Amino acid sequence: MQPRKSSLICAVAGIPSGMLSFDNTAISFSGKSDRDLNRSYWLFKLIGNPAFVKIGKGLTTFAISARLPIRGIIKATIFRQFVGGETIEECLRTIEALGRYNIGAILDYSVEGKETEADFDSCTRETIATIDRARGDKHIPFSVFKITGLARFALLEKVSSGKKLSVEEEQEFGRVHDRVNRICRYAHEQGVPIFIDAEESWVQQAMDDLANEMMRLYNKERVIVYNTFQLYRKDRLSYLQESFLAAEKGNYLLGAKLVRGAYMEKERKRAADLGYPSPIQDTKEATDRDYDKALAFCVDNIDRVALCAGTHNEKSSMYLTGLMKQKNIAPSDKRIYFSQLLGMSDHISFNLANAGYNVAKYVPYGPVKEVLPYLIRRAQENTSVKGQTGRELSLIIREKKRRKAQRSGSA
Repeated sequence: MQPRKSSLICAVAGIPSGMLSFDNTAISFSGKSDRDLNRSYWLFKLIGNPAFVKIGKGLTTFAISARLPIRGIIKATIFRQFVGGETIEECLRTIEALGRYNIGAILDYSVEGKETEADFDSCTRETIATIDRARGDKHIPFSVFKITGLARFALLEKVSSGKKLSVEEEQEFGRVHDRVNRICRYAHEQGVPIFIDAEESWVQQAMDDLANEMMRLYNKERVIVYNTFQLYRKDRLSYLQESFLAAEKGNYLLGAKLVRGAYMEKERKRAADLGYPSPIQDTKEATDRDYDKALAFCVDNIDRVALCAGTHNEKSSMYLTGLMKQKNIAPSDKRIYFSQLLGMSDHISFNLANAGYNVAKYVPYGPVKEVLPYLIRRAQENTSVKGQTGRELSLIIREKKRRKAQRSGSA
C-alpha cells in the first residue's frame, strides 16, 4: 500500500505525520500549487477590505443582470476559490483533489431565492442527483439541502409562526413535505447520510419539525438525517438537549450538525426593526461557550448521536479532538466528522485529516449567476468574522516564505 500523499509532504517538511497542529502550513496548503496560493493571497487581500466587498457586491450584481461579460472573471477568481463547479461533473476534479488528502466532499447545490413549484421540483431532483453521486463513494460521505430550496420562504415563515394556513397553502405545504420526505427516503434507501441546513430563525420552526419527523422515520438503525443547530442562538443548546431526549423517547438516533451560524446581522436587524429580543447571543464568548458545551453533550451521548462539527474555529476543533481522546473515541470513528467550507480554513481541514480525523468540505456548485448570492455571503463572512481573513492571509504568507526558503535551501 502506498503512503498517503499528505504523509509524504510531512516527511519532506520535517513534520511528524499524525501530529496535530493548525500551524503546519506545509500540510495546510499541500493541495495548492504556487499559482493557487498566489491567487488565494490576492483574493483574501481584496475581500478583507469591507469597502471593496460592499462596492464589489453592487457592481457584480449589476454586471450580471446587465449581461456584461464578467462571468469568466468571476469563475476564474472567487468562484474557483469557494465553488466546485457549475455542475456535479465539474466538481469531480475538486472531489478527487480533496480525496487525495483523505478529505471528503459534500456536494451542495447552492441555488437560492427561487419561488416557483418548477424550481422547487428541480432542486429536489438535483439533490437526489447528489445522493446518487455519493452512493458508494468514500470521498462523498454526505449530501445536503436547504428546505428554502424546496419551498417559498413566506410559506415557511407562516407555518413557523403557527398562523392558520388557507386550503391552498395547506396543499402547498403538503408538497413541501413530500419533497423533503422524497429526498430523505431516497437517502435512507441508498445509505447516504444527509444534512438539513438551518436558516433564519423565523422560518426555522417549520424546518425543525420536518427534520425531526425525518429522523423519526429514517434514523432507526443508523443516522441518515441530520438537523443543524446554530449555536449563535441563545436557545439552541437547550434545543439540542431537548432533541436528544425526544429521539431517546421516540427510539431513534439523533443526527446533529453543529454550526455557529450565518445570519447574525440579518437576525439582529429584524429583531430591532420589529421590536422583539434578538435571538442571537450577546457576545462571541457566549456563542463559543454554548458551541463547546454542545460538542461535549454530543460526545457524552455518542452512542445515540452522530455529530458533525461544522466550524472554522481552531479552539473548538482542538477541543473536540480532546473530548474524543478522553472518551477513547478513535479519530476515524464515523460517528464524528469535522467540516469546513471549500476555500476556507484549509489549515484546519488538512491538518485534521492528516492526523486521521474524519473531515469533509462543503463543495457548493451551480451556475455562476445562481451561485452569486452564496459567493457574496462568503465575501461578507470573511470581512465580518473577526480575524478570519487575517488568519487566512498570515498562513498563506507563512507558507509562501516556507516554500521560498525550501527552494533556496535545495538550490
